[in-house]
Amino acid sequence: MEKSVKQHLSLAGFLITLTGAILFSTKAIIVKLAFANTPIDALTLLTLRMIFSLPFYLVAAWIGSSKKGVKRFSGKQWISIISLGLFGYYLSSLFDFVGLQYISAGLERLILFLYPTFALLINAILFKEKVSRIQQVALLLTYSGIAMAYLGELKMDTSNPDFFLGSFFIFLCAITYASYIVGGGRYIPQVGVTKFTAYAMLSSTAGVFIHFAIAGHISNLQQLGDYWWYGLLLAVIATVMPTFLISAGMKKIGSNNVAIISGIGPVSTILQANLILKEKIFTAQIIGTILVVAGVLLIGWKSSKNLEQT
Repeated sequence: MEKSVKQHLSLAGFLITLTGAILFSTKAIIVKLAFANTPIDALTLLTLRMIFSLPFYLVAAWIGSSKKGVKRFSGKQWISIISLGLFGYYLSSLFDFVGLQYISAGLERLILFLYPTFALLINAILFKEKVSRIQQVALLLTYSGIAMAYLGELKMDTSNPDFFLGSFFIFLCAITYASYIVGGGRYIPQVGVTKFTAYAMLSSTAGVFIHFAIAGHISNLQQLGDYWWYGLLLAVIATVMPTFLISAGMKKIGSNNVAIISGIGPVSTILQANLILKEKIFTAQIIGTILVVAGVLLIGWKSSKNLEQT
């Protein structure tokens, strides 16, 4: 009986993470649609996203803090979680929205998927966490696929003068998001999924609001009127739901496995970009997609085996 329960938990962790990654992948599609159909800028759109996200995280923070037996954050935990929210999620979101102004949604997701490399590197160097053989194989498969697809798009988009600028911003996004993933893997076991996610995202929201107060224009929000629904979609579908799913996944199967399973993100974004944004799918993308899916399935199978044997 115990064995079957552990297998169920393994499958649940894999599916939770997979669903979160797919929902996250809708973000680039919504952002590109907003840029194409409205005069909105990156900072204003990001602010809209966080305005609609704020009530969810306030409720989550209240729920997480009101449970019986919940311990208060220590001073170190407060500093760490606020820092992760600001430097991990706020900055990564800002870099991401800015980069999406210059490159395609499919390319954005491919570059962003570099973050598992940084996450594994941080864990290995700072925390002496061993990278298993199966994780190495899965990474090889997924990154071979991403590299192939990226090089293919580079050849197709040579006329874009901001191609490398947009790529650079998404590269910065990948680095900062990796720090959030690693930090989450360390603090979620200490403080719980709900409290960590809520307070980290509230910190991120505060960073966005402060940035908008300094550099934004309130008239931009007032003029958008009918376009606020882009912010609502970004908040609920592409932010709140996947954030909690990914955090829950980290608790069940660990940050390294979450980083690798999230490799489905590029696949999902490329398919959505083709269907919704009419971005072309080419041979290199197809081959790359097959390799990425193989890596995701491999790490999912390995997670099940690990829990079955414990």
